[in-house]
Amino acid sequence: MFKSLMDLFDTLTPDDAFGGSRGGAPSLPLAAAVLLVEVMRADADNAGVERAAVGKALTALFAMSGDEADALTAQAERTARTASDLFAFTSPVDERWDMPAKLRLIELMWGVAYADGTLGDIERHTMLRIADLLHIPQGACYHARIRAKAAAGLGEDS
Repeated sequence: MFKSLMDLFDTLTPDDAFGGSRGGAPSLPLAAAVLLVEVMRADADNAGVERAAVGKALTALFAMSGDEADALTAQAERTARTASDLFAFTSPVDERWDMPAKLRLIELMWGVAYADGTLGDIERHTMLRIADLLHIPQGACYHARIRAKAAAGLGEDS
């Protein structure tokens, strides 16, 4: 019951802490965080390791503290649970970020997917769907995946 009350209060908050507003487009940090969280949610088995990877990605993308990244991750998790599609989050990123910035986000998202040492089918599907919505060429997405896999210390057979 307490959780239900907290969820209700969260929905009544007019503006989020990261610049987005209800009924409007999410802020870029929130949009990017939701996309990272969607990759994490695609693999429920290792949420702890992947949640840490989301926080690390957010600190790399937005030069924020660990506490700020944790707060943004929590907000993104709440937002992702109630989202009906990914377009609301890919659209602001696609419109406002250039290709190198979008590729950096995709590489960090692959890093979240590989944080537990494996890539599941749902994670792969989620990544490819988001990359398509961000208009990332397939070859560039593949190379971002290879870089993230290497950064995770995984070999060719992983």
